[in-house]
Amino acid sequence: MPDLATPLIAWYRGAARDLPWRRPGFGAWGILVSEFMLQQTPVARVIPLLEAWLDRWPTPAALAADPPAEAVRQWANLGYPRRALWLHRAAAEIRDRHDGVVPRDVEALLALTGIGDYTARAVAVFAYGDRHPVVDTNTRRVLARALEGRSQPAPPSKRDLAAMAGLLPADDVDAAIVNAAAMELGALVCTARTPRCDVCPIAHICAWRAAGYPDTGDARRKQARYEGSDRQARGAILRALRESAAHELRQDAVASDWPDAAQRDRALFTLIADGLVEASDGFLRLPRGASA
Repeated sequence: MPDLATPLIAWYRGAARDLPWRRPGFGAWGILVSEFMLQQTPVARVIPLLEAWLDRWPTPAALAADPPAEAVRQWANLGYPRRALWLHRAAAEIRDRHDGVVPRDVEALLALTGIGDYTARAVAVFAYGDRHPVVDTNTRRVLARALEGRSQPAPPSKRDLAAMAGLLPADDVDAAIVNAAAMELGALVCTARTPRCDVCPIAHICAWRAAGYPDTGDARRKQARYEGSDRQARGAILRALRESAAHELRQDAVASDWPDAAQRDRALFTLIADGLVEASDGFLRLPRGASA
């Protein structure tokens, strides 16, 4: 296997973006919140909302003490608002199971609501400095091109963690840098549509480049269009409830001008099923839950 670690570390030290969660002392809670927010959401949208979130709820216990409705409201326009509910539940679990401290152990992190392989390992590595492979979409693309000669990665699998583990240096600090560097390279240089191979630090050992940049196809699941989708209808309903004074409105007044009534009702049904909206006596409200 080629040595990707050495050039990645050298490149990252000079090219990494100055992001809040990479600064010393940011803390495990801040990193956990950032990872929830960054799922399928651009960095530029996350940063101001992350800062506002941590100003309001600097600890898991602080978030857990407020009703879930406040988490959904504060989530604003980040998208996929179930993440706000999951984060609220995880905060309560951290308070109740771990004395308010974000756990370090990967298995303990995986046991929290809304946390999967990537987030658990990201917290263990970037908050606590432990040595684990961390694989996101950008990392998978870098590995697919550099090691397999593929233009796009295959669908996610456990093999991705094994491949990344094989690249990590023995030193914990260097291993964390390689994890971060692979993600950063995929985000800034080895991008999905217009890779900048002329400035890539591993271009000289990239299997895809050596093969002449073949188009090997793209088997990844495509994200459905947002405009006119049920997701957009769900967003309109949640926005109306977030913006109302008491986070509550009559059901017939919520998104009443939505052009497709059947779609609106379908979106509302899924919001209720997901626990993002509560319905009672003709009114809709953001979830109240337990406040402590």
